[in-house]
Amino acid sequence: MRCVTGCDVINTVWADRTGPHRTLMADLIQKKLQGELEKYQQLQKDLSKSMAARQKLEAQLTENNIVKEELGLLDVTNTIYKLIGPVLVKQDMDEAKATVSKRLDYIAGEIKRYELQMQESEKKAEQQREVLARLQQEYQRAQGKGAAKA
Repeated sequence: MRCVTGCDVINTVWADRTGPHRTLMADLIQKKLQGELEKYQQLQKDLSKSMAARQKLEAQLTENNIVKEELGLLDVTNTIYKLIGPVLVKQDMDEAKATVSKRLDYIAGEIKRYELQMQESEKKAEQQREVLARLQQEYQRAQGKGAAKA
């Protein structure tokens, strides 16, 4: 029987399916299962953080698109102010539009980065679920055979 990579000890024990080795094998599989479950939980946390960050960026993107639209409605006679700390500072129209455009480009790039990161995390989580399923089956077999003998 071949199990998940790193289970050579379990393979050795599995080959000798008698007496206390079954309990030892179940314990080894259970420890491996716990470690893999912790990895899966960490992947889920990372995915959740990425999703929250992406949602925040989506809100910023929407806000900046509104600002861009409002700047488009203004003409050269309007005065634009930028809030810097507690002070409103006069700003040139072209400079304000350029700043908003750069900000939109940056936010769009960050959203793409987070989407790729989330796809990768989802792929890793799926692989981890498969590993967990295999280990759970091995653990149940090890327990079942040990209980049948006892």
